[in-house]
Amino acid sequence: MQHDDVVWAIINKTHCSHKVTTKTQHFCRNEYNLTGLCSRSSCPLANSKYATIREENGIIYLFMKTAERVMFPAKQWEKVKLSRNFEKAIYQINENLLYWPAFIKAKCKQRFVKITQYLIRMRKLKLRRVKELVPIQRKIERRERRREEKALVAARIDNAIEKQLLERLKKGTYNDIYNFPQMAFDAALKAEEVSSESEKSEDEEEVEREMEPELERELQKNIEEVDEFVEADSDMDSDDSESGRKEHADVGSDFESESSDIEDISMKMASKKPRVEIEYETEPVASVSRKKIKL
Repeated sequence: MQHDDVVWAIINKTHCSHKVTTKTQHFCRNEYNLTGLCSRSSCPLANSKYATIREENGIIYLFMKTAERVMFPAKQWEKVKLSRNFEKAIYQINENLLYWPAFIKAKCKQRFVKITQYLIRMRKLKLRRVKELVPIQRKIERRERRREEKALVAARIDNAIEKQLLERLKKGTYNDIYNFPQMAFDAALKAEEVSSESEKSEDEEEVEREMEPELERELQKNIEEVDEFVEADSDMDSDDSESGRKEHADVGSDFESESSDIEDISMKMASKKPRVEIEYETEPVASVSRKKIKL
């Protein structure tokens, strides 16, 4: 039979591999220790009847040791899985440690609460976004940069060689000496045609942009000339209408109404700015005059 007092006397006064001594207190590194302190009540080696709480892979277990199983080290600790529900787990602890010392029962519950709290924190941290620190490998980056530069140089050389060969083929330097694949030659020709068409379209767009201000100036000049011509013509019509009014008052009044209508039409057409030819007739008593206005 195991003598707990003898074991503790030896451990306490002599060397123990699990003991850690500091200036203020003694600590225990045994994995089955209930409190982490080196004392008579919490030492798992000096107590034949002992219980503790442990966590393995996120699951909490209750470990119990009795004096009957001390002679079988492989079966020394009885393992009981505790429920994930807090209330059910506390009930399990109370049921299994019904006739055990109050100290062990209270410390087991306290240890169970702390383990459940740090498991909850672990789950929250896993769900939360955490910045991952990735080491920067300078040598690999330098090596890849050098390879990219070499590949770019090789690609430029290949493109230059391809262009030179195409120019020689067009000039007929090789004649029928070499048999080049026709598909590759046609593809290169198509690529050149596309590039030339894109360059032509860009040149045309630039020319149109350059011509736009000149066209606007010309249109403004034409509009001003049309306005001057319309004003001069309206002055001439007013003079003719005054002379016709002296000779024939009735005919003059009709003529004025017609000329005013025509002037309104001409002004409206001038405001729209397209070129329009308007032909109208005036019929005084003495003679008939035809006038043509170009807008």
